[in-house]
This record gives sequence, C-alpha cells and structure tokens, in this order.
Amino acid sequence: MFNTEGLLSRKLPDVVVGIGRGSDAGNVERSVAAMKGHDIRIYDDPQALADDLANGTLDAAARGDISSSKLLPILKGSLGLKKLERVVFMEPISGKMFLMAPVGIDEGWTEDQRYELAKKSVDLAKAVGMGTRIAVMSGGRCEDYGRCKAVDHSIDAARYIVRKLTADGYDAYHSQILIEDAVNEADILIAPEGITGNIIFRTLHFIGGAAALGAPVVNTDKVFVDTSRVKTDYRDSLALAMLLTELRK
Repeated sequence: MFNTEGLLSRKLPDVVVGIGRGSDAGNVERSVAAMKGHDIRIYDDPQALADDLANGTLDAAARGDISSSKLLPILKGSLGLKKLERVVFMEPISGKMFLMAPVGIDEGWTEDQRYELAKKSVDLAKAVGMGTRIAVMSGGRCEDYGRCKAVDHSIDAARYIVRKLTADGYDAYHSQILIEDAVNEADILIAPEGITGNIIFRTLHFIGGAAALGAPVVNTDKVFVDTSRVKTDYRDSLALAMLLTELRK
C-alpha cells in the first residue's frame, strides 16, 4: 500500500531536486537538511527555479513555500503551458491515501476538464501502485434533484463524466456529495470544480490533520510538485518528486 511512511523509508533515486523558499520560517531549510545524501537545491528566485526545471538542470522541483501567485505563472511560461493541471496526494489520519482533483480554484470548471483530470489521475495512481477506482462527486444526493438548479447541473455533470469514463473502461461511479464514503470506497476523488476541491483539501489538511504530500502537475513531462506554503515539513513532497522522476524514466 502506498503511504507516507513507506515513501519516506524507501530508497530514493539519485536525482537533482529544487525547492522554492519564500519565507524565513526555516521549514524549507530543515526539510532539506533532513534529506541527507540527496542533491536538493534551495531557490529564492522563482524564475531561476522554473527555468532550471525547464532546461533540465533540475530533474524535479517542489514549490516549497514560495507564493503560488509568484511561481506558478512563471512556471507556466517556462514550461510553455497555457494552464496547470494538478492532482493532490492526501492521506487522512485514519484512512488510506487517495488522489483528488481539481484542487486549483481555476481548474476543472468543465465536464471535459474533469474527465481528463480523472484519466490522468488514474495514470498517476498506477505509477505509484495505488488503486484506480474513481469517485465523481456532485453537489448533492440524487434524491435532491429538483431542489436547486445548481445542484441539478452538478449531478447531471457528474453522471455525464461517469458515463464517459465507464465507456472508456475506467472503474468510475457517481459518489454524489458523500465524501465520507468516497474516501473509503475510492482511490481517486473528482470534485465538482476547483473551488470545492480546494476547500476539501484545506479542510482535510489544515483542520482535519490529513497529510498532503503535494500536487504533481500532470499535464507536462517535467516533474513539479505543488505544495502549500504553510506546510512545516516538505520531506514527503521532496520524496514524492524524487519517486516520480524515477517512475517517468
């Protein structure tokens, strides 16, 4: 079973990883120091971090605690991307690891975007040895249909995505609004859109104490793991970046 403990205890590849530093809290420095024997370079300049990832100086990178509003637009430019698609690894205190998308507030706003995120999440799950059952969430229970047009649209959209995924051979189902069941029944959660996904992430991680390893960008061949700048320990995110580099070779 893929989990945080196993990730941190496994033998990691000999690769060069960059991590951003945007504060003087010391969390980035302590995390790098704890990863003894690995070539991890700290960057204060977001442009330099993005460029070194793009040109191959770095095998992988993690955001660290640099502001997303500073680094992510630069990263898109350096990698030649119009948008970033991210899938987050989450591990509740009492529960198994799962993937979730969309988690960026500007991501996953159409059915087709969430469908593509679901497929890329399956590829990511397979790469690390996780299961691939997909729970497509909506804004209500099926029995709530007719109470609110927005909820109706959300249910219709989830059903559409599930039909497309199952037609393509994926193990997907409509989990409705029942996230409490989905985290146990599925391996991949597809939120109704990016705002909801971001709220779920923040609630589970910052209030519920779930581990958040980071959110790899899945629409590029470069390994970049987005992280929250309020994390206090980036070892799991760095280890994830290293593992993904090894798996993509």
